[in-house]
Amino acid sequence: MENNFYSMVLRMKHVDRWGLMRNTWKESLSEHSLDVAVLAHALAVLRKKRFGKEADPHRAAVLALFHDASEIITGDLPTPVKYYNDEITTAYKKIEETASHSLLSFLPQDLQPDYEPLLIPQKEDQELWVLVKAADKLSALIKCLEEEKAGNLEFSVAKEAQLRALHQMELPEVELFLSEFLSGFTKTLDEQSSTVVEKNGQN
Repeated sequence: MENNFYSMVLRMKHVDRWGLMRNTWKESLSEHSLDVAVLAHALAVLRKKRFGKEADPHRAAVLALFHDASEIITGDLPTPVKYYNDEITTAYKKIEETASHSLLSFLPQDLQPDYEPLLIPQKEDQELWVLVKAADKLSALIKCLEEEKAGNLEFSVAKEAQLRALHQMELPEVELFLSEFLSGFTKTLDEQSSTVVEKNGQN
């Protein structure tokens, strides 16, 4: 029997984000999901190494890879629309949940238990999903910074909104990432490389 789950999931590359904004370059859902996976992994590592708390970076990364999988079916609804009012937000969450269950149904039944926690958040992964949500906002913030760096001021308000939202999460891992790693995204490749050379020269 043929199954279309994996071919559906890999259609992420055809779903564009930031549909209402003027973009210097388009960002696909596939690109975004990889970025969020890298960032969620980083936040989980920081939680373990810098704050001595339990976290599974690999699990966080896999959850992040699938965190927006429902948008393969729904498309990316722009944030101003999604959160325009409580009624729209509630309705869209129901649509996302239905889409996630629909995507899960593309799998053979024996594989569904392995993917259900990735598509439909489970209680046991609650703390990791908080990190994934933070990583999602970090990814959006980084997109805003990169657009500004390219001379596009369309994302200036969105940048401030994402930064406020991240601070409001009150996560020490996020605050550490913002203070220690965020500035790298405002630099050119030459500036980033020169920092490595300077560090090596000091050793």
